[in-house]
Amino acid sequence: MDNDPRCCGTGTCIINAEGVCWCGQVWDGEKMCMPKLGSDSMKSICDFEAKSIQGEAIPFSNFSDKVLLLVNTAIQCGFTSQFKGLENLHKTLSPKGLVVLGFPCNQFGSQDPGSNAEIETFCQSNYGVSFQMMEKIEVNGKNAHPLYAWLKEEAPGLLGSEGIKWNFTKFLVGRNGQVVKRYAPQDSPESIAKDIETALENS
Repeated sequence: MDNDPRCCGTGTCIINAEGVCWCGQVWDGEKMCMPKLGSDSMKSICDFEAKSIQGEAIPFSNFSDKVLLLVNTAIQCGFTSQFKGLENLHKTLSPKGLVVLGFPCNQFGSQDPGSNAEIETFCQSNYGVSFQMMEKIEVNGKNAHPLYAWLKEEAPGLLGSEGIKWNFTKFLVGRNGQVVKRYAPQDSPESIAKDIETALENS
């Protein structure tokens, strides 16, 4: 099923034996589509829960009235150095209400193969990461974390494609729990700082 045009029409999609494309869409027997959320009740990021990199459940209701920056990360990627910029955002803007959350993911080029403990150690040792790192998850396909299924539906990417394309895709969520904007991997933390500051200023 390589180079299958059924997915997004580009002719470059690669759909595996389970019917899942690299862009996150799933073959339902008739057409390609994004996996749907399990519940229509998920209307705000505060409705979700995820585990920290230490395995502790964190309800996102804890972040009520905060501005969130969510990033799918990898420690062997060309964009890995963005950890430094993310840490700078955390240090300078967390007093104003920013919460940075990193979600390790090994779905893109197998560039995050380590255990949660190994990833945590790497981030702290090499970039002094003190913002909240989360448990490794999948962001595309049928096993995508419900949080990411919701984020992608709320803020599709280029040409309306919902699937995450690579490591260090970023989602900015406002104080009201709604997605403000989605950023591509090449959008550096420094380049989106003004948007974050604007979101922090909005009540």
